[in-house]
Amino acid sequence: MGIIRGTLKLTTIGTAATLGTFFWATRESTFVSLPVTDHIFQSKLFSKFNPSKNPTTHDLCIRKVPLSEINPALLEKKGKLVEAFCAGVWSGWGYAFQRAYLARKYQGPETANHLWSPEELRSSTYDKGTLITDHFEVVEKTPERIVVRCGDSPRLRDVRESDGLFEMSAVVKPDEGVAVFGLKSCFYKGLGKADSEPMPAHIVWLHKQYTKLWSESAIRNVLR
Repeated sequence: MGIIRGTLKLTTIGTAATLGTFFWATRESTFVSLPVTDHIFQSKLFSKFNPSKNPTTHDLCIRKVPLSEINPALLEKKGKLVEAFCAGVWSGWGYAFQRAYLARKYQGPETANHLWSPEELRSSTYDKGTLITDHFEVVEKTPERIVVRCGDSPRLRDVRESDGLFEMSAVVKPDEGVAVFGLKSCFYKGLGKADSEPMPAHIVWLHKQYTKLWSESAIRNVLR
């Protein structure tokens, strides 16, 4: 969680004016309730890597965009919109600081098959098994969502001390004339038994601001 704290300080909370600008720029990315019946809690991966059924820190950030503002080429084939949104998350300016931080620490021969550069991250189709900056692995892909495992290096295959699932989604709603983009997070302690959520309240707040930053950054990659 130190990365989240550092990123927010460097990119959004330098001064009161910057803070105000940040909240104005991200005002359309909002958080909604994530029910316990959500598919992410029913997934085999969640059960496998949270064997003690420890409490989670979870949330869902959504952003609605009029279809008239979406690049029409992304609406021609199912799955292209969520791929572009996902690519926008990892290649965009919202992830730039964390991407550079992880590259300095972990980019090398052992992680040569991971995506590192903005160009690679922008052009990937994020098929299952794609590895992202030694911190994320695509574990599920459908025409409307891409789910990555997070929390530690994907080289750690078993249950981890810190673990989680992060979902990027894009759902077209023609009747409403909008596309709904979502960023869904679910974090938990994998090893041992925990009595409380993995994130304290102030880190949850920072995480949500970082999520909104990712959302706005990623949206730029799907517009005309």
